[in-house]
Amino acid sequence: MEDLPEPLLADILRRITRASDLNSLSLVSKQLYTFEGEHRDAICIGCGLNPATEALTSLLSRFSNLSKVEINYSGWTPSHGEQFNEHCLSVLSSQCPLLSDLTLSFCSNIQDASMAYLARCTKLRCLKLISTPAISWCGLSLVAVVCKHLSVLHLVDCIAVSVDGWLAYLGRHGSLEELVVKDCKEISQYDLLKFGPGWQKLQKFEFEINGNYWMPMSLDPSYVPGYPYSYEICCENLKHLRLAHIITEPEIGLRFLLGKCKALETLDLEYVIGLDESEMIALFQRCSNLKSISLWLMPLHFHSVHHGIQFRTPLTNGSLEALALSCPMLEVVELTFTFCDPDWPTEIGFTQKGILTLIQSCPIRALVLNGASIFYNSGMKGLSSCEFLETLEIVDCVSLTDAGMDFVIQAPRLSILTLRECNNVTDNGMVALAHSGKLDSLTVIGCRQISQEGVHGAAKSVHYSADTESHDSLKGMKVQSLGD
Repeated sequence: MEDLPEPLLADILRRITRASDLNSLSLVSKQLYTFEGEHRDAICIGCGLNPATEALTSLLSRFSNLSKVEINYSGWTPSHGEQFNEHCLSVLSSQCPLLSDLTLSFCSNIQDASMAYLARCTKLRCLKLISTPAISWCGLSLVAVVCKHLSVLHLVDCIAVSVDGWLAYLGRHGSLEELVVKDCKEISQYDLLKFGPGWQKLQKFEFEINGNYWMPMSLDPSYVPGYPYSYEICCENLKHLRLAHIITEPEIGLRFLLGKCKALETLDLEYVIGLDESEMIALFQRCSNLKSISLWLMPLHFHSVHHGIQFRTPLTNGSLEALALSCPMLEVVELTFTFCDPDWPTEIGFTQKGILTLIQSCPIRALVLNGASIFYNSGMKGLSSCEFLETLEIVDCVSLTDAGMDFVIQAPRLSILTLRECNNVTDNGMVALAHSGKLDSLTVIGCRQISQEGVHGAAKSVHYSADTESHDSLKGMKVQSLGD
């Protein structure tokens, strides 16, 4: 192998993606050790460096062309030795001149002043801060000023970060194309309005908060009565939007984005309280390039002129019809329903017919139905004629039985099937899957009447678990105790 020309050897290294495999290869010979060190462009460093600064210096001296570095101190305890600190960040910024992508996770000892070292990283385009409790708005202000070419910024569980001036500065002078804010309790959805003209450049945005947002009479904790909110913001270039676990009442907050977007390709709305169906229909009619949509819904009280007070999910078949008519490129659909009583099907605003109309009108390749008690075996028969459907995940759908499996396996391109908590499907339903011999992958989790023996031979690759999942896990709920 040592006699191979360097371009070919470099190509081989690019095809090896697991760090353990690269490490094994480097032990074959000194030449490969040196060559692999010179060509590795990404590394993930955990809490095994001790002493941290000296060990990091030694490690980086071997890997001189790193462009992507992840520092992850999750699970750190004092027995691991030093935490990654400002001296480590100084070493990293000085020894990695090509650094363009940096992730700092659970680095508790990184202080605001340390962010100034990133000025040395002139190529830095992507910065992800995850559970860095000592970083505040001061540190982000330094990042905004010294990272001249930053285009991607992720803030996850950064409990001390608030929006004082750094976001407005990035909006006016920066070039952010991707902004992700999750579980940062000092940043409200209204603070993000300060991004101002930056919204015009943004192509991907995610905002998620924790809390008992789903409880009756919950209010947005960031809402300030009488505050002069302004929504004259352009976001016409936004392609990927995810809003999760937020309340948009009585003020509309980040829901204003739904009235501004025109170029969306991916839309994820996860338990957004206060959705307005007329706004959603107008959004779908504008976004003809939409390729993927994920809607996680729960029933709420609505006042209808014709039907009085209703208790149902906020969207109806009208939204599905707008998607079917206006989004010809739609390929991925996820519909999740929680707190919907199967004995009261009207608590779900969609009907089986509405869902089938959408799936049969668009080139849907992947479909997830979670908690869709209004979807029956006849619905699976409808899916059997969907010529593009390749991946299907059925979760907590109590109306489906073995007959549904007999139907859906007839879908011409179906190759990946997942069943989770489908307790009315039995081993008999697996027989049709095995007889067809067409599935590449079958995953069965927590389905009480399906045994490990029953899934044998049902697909080329089978994953089986009898363990049941909690409601919160199945539905993606994020519940806080009252003491949090």
